[in-house]
Amino acid sequence: MSTIVHLVRHGEVHNPDRILYGRLPGWHLSVRGRQMAAAVAADLADHDITYVAASPLQRAQETVEPVIGALNAGRTTAPLELVTDEDLIEAGNRLEGLHIKGPRSALWNPRLWPLLKDPSVPSWGEPYSRILDRMWSAVDRARRAAEGHEAVCVSHQLPVVCVQRDVRGLPLQHSPASRRCELASVTSLVFDGDELTDMVYSEPAQEI
Repeated sequence: MSTIVHLVRHGEVHNPDRILYGRLPGWHLSVRGRQMAAAVAADLADHDITYVAASPLQRAQETVEPVIGALNAGRTTAPLELVTDEDLIEAGNRLEGLHIKGPRSALWNPRLWPLLKDPSVPSWGEPYSRILDRMWSAVDRARRAAEGHEAVCVSHQLPVVCVQRDVRGLPLQHSPASRRCELASVTSLVFDGDELTDMVYSEPAQEI
């Protein structure tokens, strides 16, 4: 029995000061981000989706709104209800709220250097292994709930990348420059029963 779980990265966030917002509350989509979410919704509207979940953070909730709206617009049965799944949340990061790039970067401050001592964990935030474990828990719940159909899980870049790298047999430690997980991208995990058989990446908002 084939089941597909689509991992969606949220759209662009309004962040004119370019800080690392992490799990901080109140970070919403930009106008372009809402356009991206609409593009994802249009792309998924005709799919056989029976389960929709999202991270509790505002940017993920705003990304999923048009998706679930588009899916329910074509339904003749009971409308889909959104599941807020804490396991889909952004990675924890002790540098959130700071500028970490350019001449204004807080990383020039020697007091923060101990946080950078071990990138393999990483030492500045939630361990990659913990991110991966909770993401697979969320994916497994989605797969079971949508068995024989499709599911959507809206999350964040690093959590999705951890799943991608695990599927490809790559180490979880990596350079952010190597990531292939653009804003509003979709990483689709294809299962035969409970066995993962394929992973497909797409960017429905690429032209925005």
